[in-house]
Amino acid sequence: MLIERAEIAGRGPLSLRIRGGRIAELGPALAPRRGEERLDAAGGALLPGLHDHHLHLLALAAAAASLRCGPPEVRTRDELGRALRAARPRAGWIRGVGYHDSVAGALERRDLDALAPGAAVRVQHRSGALWILSSPGVERLGLDRGADAPGVERDAQGLATGRVYRADAWLRERLGTADPPDLAAAGAALARCGVTGATDATASNAAGELALLESAAASGALPQRLLVMGSLALPEPSHPRVARGAVKLVLAEAALPDFEAFAAAIRAAHAAGRAAAVHCVTRAELAFAVGAFDAAGARAGDRIEHAAVAPPELVARIAALGLAVVAQPHFVCERGDAYAREVEPADLPWLHRARGFDAAGVALGGGSDAPFGAPDPWRAMRAAVLRRCESGAVLGADEALAPERALALFTSPPDAPGAAPRALAPGAPADLCLLDRPWAEARRALDAGAVAATLVAGRLAYRR
Repeated sequence: MLIERAEIAGRGPLSLRIRGGRIAELGPALAPRRGEERLDAAGGALLPGLHDHHLHLLALAAAAASLRCGPPEVRTRDELGRALRAARPRAGWIRGVGYHDSVAGALERRDLDALAPGAAVRVQHRSGALWILSSPGVERLGLDRGADAPGVERDAQGLATGRVYRADAWLRERLGTADPPDLAAAGAALARCGVTGATDATASNAAGELALLESAAASGALPQRLLVMGSLALPEPSHPRVARGAVKLVLAEAALPDFEAFAAAIRAAHAAGRAAAVHCVTRAELAFAVGAFDAAGARAGDRIEHAAVAPPELVARIAALGLAVVAQPHFVCERGDAYAREVEPADLPWLHRARGFDAAGVALGGGSDAPFGAPDPWRAMRAAVLRRCESGAVLGADEALAPERALALFTSPPDAPGAAPRALAPGAPADLCLLDRPWAEARRALDAGAVAATLVAGRLAYRR
């Protein structure tokens, strides 16, 4: 393919030739060759393809077929009840996602029984850490008939409350076999945003999940390059567009693990030749993770996921250890008004930071955390620049980034979030995002609607 009349790194018009999935040549007005497909950029900016450094592909695909149970679609208890009663069960269940306590409080089984009488309901909290089941759902899973697992909450009489924490793999096993979620819609949605690569950051990924992702890559349902995190048992992938990433470790402040055992888990990841990536969303979790990396020793590729509350003293320790951070700046937009009400005032200045990490010399990459956040990197970039909540309030103005730096959150190498952005140069993979306008115009809106074409290894994954 020959892409013509493109703006590249602020220069143009330029032509870019692709051969064998890589950039072969770059220069002004390259002459077309016989049999070469031509793509007219018409002066639009040609960028490195975006890489989402943190999402959950199987959960994203499942969420597309689920009922939205939280803001902005559902904001009140009455709205939740109407949505649940109107939902059509699949395989006997109503499956909801995105719930937040601001809708109807801390739900338990009896709340769902009242909202959707007689229905087997399971609703996922937007944190991804909690499922809430109705009484028919509790019965179907046998939670009051001997079935049990860590994370099943029980009342003083030993009966299940319907709240199940961090037990996705166990729930899938209890629910039985089902058709795997269709990943094609997720792949297409990412391609429309100019995303040419994604890091699946699901801690429970093992051989079965990897097989589903590789199958989707082979069929073209997922045209992106994939970096797959998961358990220590995650096998080495065989598909050329799929690579194995870090061992993902999850911390929950309410049930922090034994410190020495957690440090040993980091050492085990390193001994297996893999980095460690630790989920941290509270100040206490981040302090625990930093301490564990200090005890275990950090290596290249180690990273902190989210770092949602990062006070200066912990940022300094992250920098000293050489850890990267993968942040989700769009949560300021999507959840900022709730944060302003619910987060400890002492933590608000350090919430979903960006410029503060840059100033400390911490490598900072960006991820969507989809489906727990919108799977649109441009939305995250816009939030990183504006720091504006839905109400219009600005949260953490001192943490705002310039548009170019916001773009760089999603153009660093897949295995090195926050490193120098990938350059369009001969020999580089032809993973490209073409905009329909020059960057000087695109930077003002940072909107996925400007994406005109997406190419992965020189093949069109999306063309408007």
